[in-house]
Formats: sequence, structure tokens, C-alpha cells
Amino acid sequence: MRDDLTLMAEWAAPILARFTPAETRAAMRDIALELRRSQAKRIGRQRDPDGSAYQPRKKLRDRKGRLRGAMFKRLRTARYLRVESSPTQATVVFAGRVQRIARVHQDGLVDVVDRRAPSSASVRYARRRLLGLTGADRDMIIDRLLRLA
Repeated sequence: MRDDLTLMAEWAAPILARFTPAETRAAMRDIALELRRSQAKRIGRQRDPDGSAYQPRKKLRDRKGRLRGAMFKRLRTARYLRVESSPTQATVVFAGRVQRIARVHQDGLVDVVDRRAPSSASVRYARRRLLGLTGADRDMIIDRLLRLA
């Protein structure tokens, strides 16, 4: 069975074939920027693409004894959540060294808590899907392509 992205790509191919390469690149960039906005908002709301809440993290306190704020506050900024586009694709990715952190949480992998600690303990992190398409994202892509066509 084919996934939604494959079906969407097959649906969009005839529309994109009518565009010049510059128009296609601009359309892909526009879609990628909107996807970054929606992904950042969803990460800020602490929700998976299916709408379920992230598994809460342990109640950790900072050095001054205050409870830490929301997870992934800096990861969802434009500095780390980057847009890449070409005439054939639009991509939202985590850039630089934060890719490892994002991948550990996206896939629920095992990682060390603090690399500087003398006896770094490994912990399995809960799976928190940082990147993924929601139904609203799919609708936005279709609307943008239809508006441009």
C-alpha cells in the first residue's frame, strides 16, 4: 500500500510540470517555509503529528531550583529548524549538531544524558515525533499548489 506522500506527489506532478523551474523552486520554498512554521508551532504545543501529546519529561530542576520550561524551545527556532528547497522537493530539517538530539527524540533512541559527567548513564528517550505531516499540513500543500496552478 502506498503512503500519503507518494499519492500527493503523483497528484502534484502534473501541476508542477506546468511551472517553469523558477516558479517550481519558489512554490517549493513557499511550501517549505509554511511547513516550518506549522512544525515549530506543533513542537511548541508539545504534540505529535497525530495530535497526541508528547510523553512528559521527568521533572528536572535547573541550577537555581526552578522547574525547566517547555521542551525543544530552541530547537524549533529558524536557526536550527532549516528549510531546504529545490525544483523537485521541499524539506524541513534540523541543522548542525542538534540533528543528533532531534533524531534521538524523533525515534526514541538510547543516548547518554550528559557527556561531561564522569559516569554517563545511558537513557532510552521517549519517542516524540518532532517532524511529520499533519492533516492540516497536507491540506495546506494542496491549497498552495491549487492556488498557484
